[in-house]
Amino acid sequence: MSQNHQEEKDRQRSRNDYMINLKSELEIRMLHEKVDHMVMHQQKALMEIQKMQIEILNEIMNKSNSK
Repeated sequence: MSQNHQEEKDRQRSRNDYMINLKSELEIRMLHEKVDHMVMHQQKALMEIQKMQIEILNEIMNKSNSK
């Protein structure tokens, strides 16, 4: 009787561990997706800034060459 009770506790503990691990994995995947989204957004913003810097540098070079 005691052995059956212990086995049931072990099974329940195993199920709980599995569910916790599954939930943790899903949370980690969601965090990865959020970080990936943020990185993509940041890269786009940095590219726009770089384009503006190049345009400004070209304007400066054109002004200095025309003098």
